[in-house]
Amino acid sequence: MGGESTTRTAPRSGGTNTGPVGSRTGQRLSGLAVALGLVLFLGGFAWGAVVYRPYTVPTSSMAPTIDAGNRVLAQRVDGGDIRRGDVVVFTDKTWVSNAPVVKRVVAVGGDTVACCTDGKLTVNGKQIDEPYLPAGSAAEWKTIPSVTVPEGRLFLLGDERQGSLDSSAHLTDAASGTVARSAVTARVDAVVWPMNGMLKEPTGFEKLGALSPPGPLRTITILIVAGAVLVLGGGAYGPVANLLGRGRSRTRTEPVGAR
Repeated sequence: MGGESTTRTAPRSGGTNTGPVGSRTGQRLSGLAVALGLVLFLGGFAWGAVVYRPYTVPTSSMAPTIDAGNRVLAQRVDGGDIRRGDVVVFTDKTWVSNAPVVKRVVAVGGDTVACCTDGKLTVNGKQIDEPYLPAGSAAEWKTIPSVTVPEGRLFLLGDERQGSLDSSAHLTDAASGTVARSAVTARVDAVVWPMNGMLKEPTGFEKLGALSPPGPLRTITILIVAGAVLVLGGGAYGPVANLLGRGRSRTRTEPVGAR
């Protein structure tokens, strides 16, 4: 009989069907990565929503730390946890009606505050270094007589001392410009718009006692970023494995012989 030439297609794997592209172990790991990533990502946002509140600061009284129009994140705290140097959000109808105010705590109950000695604020007779003030500015543009802060109250100033309507502008009030601790609703941790980041520690107050520890914002940010990376990495496994698999599963033709 006449010769008949035929060909057959043989997989490079020797004919074994490997099924879906990528190993089952890889697929399982990618699924776990996506699941874990979603937990971290959504959990970070949920934690942040519970712990922090956003505020827009309308004035420049806290410049250059916080400029007018900046968006800040403030940690919800109890007024009893506030310490010297903290930038806090509070409400006091004798200051502003029905609107939160953002100022820096410079003295707490029992402290004696005055200004100025050699151009510096003094608390309990100690001069306070305040690097957060505008460059070249004095600690205060008007004299603050010696004020002893009652227990359970706070004395607050703006970082832009010249135009800030702070405790120094309310010295003639019944409370001598002080605000109740219970009026504080949050402590500012960071400026998020524009992204200036975490507020610097007010190290000048360390000589008077411990400072407030930073809030969990950094940890929350790490969780969100790690979650996003895991979701993107796990989701990319399938397309990447498919792309690589195409190159490996090319078939070849080979002669069978004559019949």
